[in-house]
This record gives sequence, C-alpha cells and structure tokens, in this order.
Amino acid sequence: MDTRTVLLVLQALLVLPLADGTDPVLRFVAVGDWGGVPNAPFYTARETANAKEIARTAKILGTDFILSLGDNFYFTGVHDAYDKRFQETFEDVFSDPALRNVPWYVLAGNHDHLGNVSAQIAYSGISKRWNFPSPYYRLRFKIPQSNVTVAIFMLDTVTLCGNSDDFLSQQPQRPRDPQMARTQLSWLKKQLAAAKEDYVLVAGHYPVWSIAEHGPTHCLVRRLQPLLATYKVTAYLSGHDHNLQYLQDENGIGYILSGAGNFMDPSKRHFRKVPSGYLRFHYGAEDSLGGFTYVEISPKEMSITYIEASGKSLFKTKLPRQDRPEH
Repeated sequence: MDTRTVLLVLQALLVLPLADGTDPVLRFVAVGDWGGVPNAPFYTARETANAKEIARTAKILGTDFILSLGDNFYFTGVHDAYDKRFQETFEDVFSDPALRNVPWYVLAGNHDHLGNVSAQIAYSGISKRWNFPSPYYRLRFKIPQSNVTVAIFMLDTVTLCGNSDDFLSQQPQRPRDPQMARTQLSWLKKQLAAAKEDYVLVAGHYPVWSIAEHGPTHCLVRRLQPLLATYKVTAYLSGHDHNLQYLQDENGIGYILSGAGNFMDPSKRHFRKVPSGYLRFHYGAEDSLGGFTYVEISPKEMSITYIEASGKSLFKTKLPRQDRPEH
C-alpha cells in the first residue's frame, strides 16, 4: 500500500482522550509560517509568543494535536534531518510541558521547498512529536464518545502549483514536475470521492482565497476549489500570507488562513480579487505578536476561534456538519 494512504499509526481509527473528561470534542491548533529565522537566536519574538499562548491554550482548553501549515523553517528550510534548526526553531521554542506529548502533523511551504523537504520527512523518525510521513497524506480521527469521524488531507501545494518568489511574482507559475502535480491531484480526487467521514478538511500552505499580499492562489482556485465544492469539504486550512483571515464561499466552505506564527503583514492589496461577501475576518496589525486558530469539532458542528498570541480571542465562527455525498 502506498505510504500516502497508510496514515502513520492513524490508519486505524484514532480515539483521542477528552480534554475535560466529559464532552465529545476533537480539538486542535492550526498555525502556519512560524519558522523562526536563519540567524541566532533562530526564533522571533512572535514565534515564542505564539508558542507560549499555544501552550496556555493546551493547558486550559486542551488540544489533541497541532497542524503545521508550512514555512516551518525560514528562509531556506533545512539541510538534513540533523540540521540544528529542528532543535533551535522547533524543539527549544515549543518546549512547554503542556506541549511535550502533543503530536504535530506537518506539511511543507514554499520556504521549506527552498531547502530539503525530505529531511523534514526524515525528522519524523527522530522526534516523537513531529509527524510528516510523506509530501501529502491523510489523517483520520474519531471524535471521542461518538461514531463521528474526521478526515484531514494534508497537501503539498508547492508540488501542486510550483514555488513562488516573494520578490518577483507573488503567484506560483507552474509545478516543477507536472506529472507529480497530476499524481497528487488524482490522489486527492480519489480520496475525496471515497471519503466516508462526517467532516472532511483539506490543508495546504498556499491559500485558495486571500485578500492579502499574495492574494488568491490562481492554481488552487482553478484546480482545487472545484473539488472542495464537489465533495462538500467542510473547510480548507492554509498559511502563506502573514496574517489571520476567515472567508466563506457560497457553498458554505470555510477558508481558514492562519499564517501569523512568525511575522505580521497588514496587507489588503488583493481585497478586490476575492468574490464579494467571502471575507468575514481579517487581522494583520503590525504591532501584534501574531496568532493562530483553535478548532473544536463536535458531532454537531466545527467551531473556529482566532487567538492572538497575547491571549485575546479575535474572532469566532462555526460551520455545521455537512451532509456528505452518498457513495
């Protein structure tokens, strides 16, 4: 069986412990673009503030895992599986005891692709909490004390669309290996068509929709968005733009952009490139220490809270459990 469908140990239904011992809820943090800097001390004030607040959130509210939405190591990824950046930008920063046993599920961003992505995959065999089994893969969870299930499809949008040069064009122009891009898209389409889970989420580094510096990713609007609509995906999670955004389309699909783990950019330069009415929330204050999203999925609905690294709740919304297509 292809390793992309092997889901680590998660191929079997994963029953996670309840944070408070009572309600059936799956909880996770989604944070992107948190990857420090390539010079000493290899982290930023925003990254450490986010790490501290994620730990506090885990203590108070509970979290079953963390989704890393790419750009894990600025500015050119890592060299090999023993690169010191793993220790200095990841392990030493997210070191609070509350996070010690919380698994991370990782995907690659454009800056990771400027280094060695296979080294980040190999690091899964070194760190007990770093899980990155393949460039793209599926996760499957069962909400505790229920028969309700959640699938998360982790994509490599750089392989799918190409890399972007922040100083030339904001848009990825074309995949380096078109056949590899077609293979990934075909894999996703088959997986979505076969998915029987009650909630289906898709995650990638590039956003489908964004009003900020990079704007909508044309490649994903063209190639991915129709699949999200056809297969009634609940939400798409991404980073890349260095702020927090929530958008929702006419199909009820939520677009959760969480790219404020290390930098903050107030840009709204592509506001008019997003369909009218989609944008529900945007936060990019330059004096902010950044932030992340906190997601709770119950048998009835999915709740999304945007949390500033200072601890303030910025925005909260809910998505209903979708009626999944019949198979």
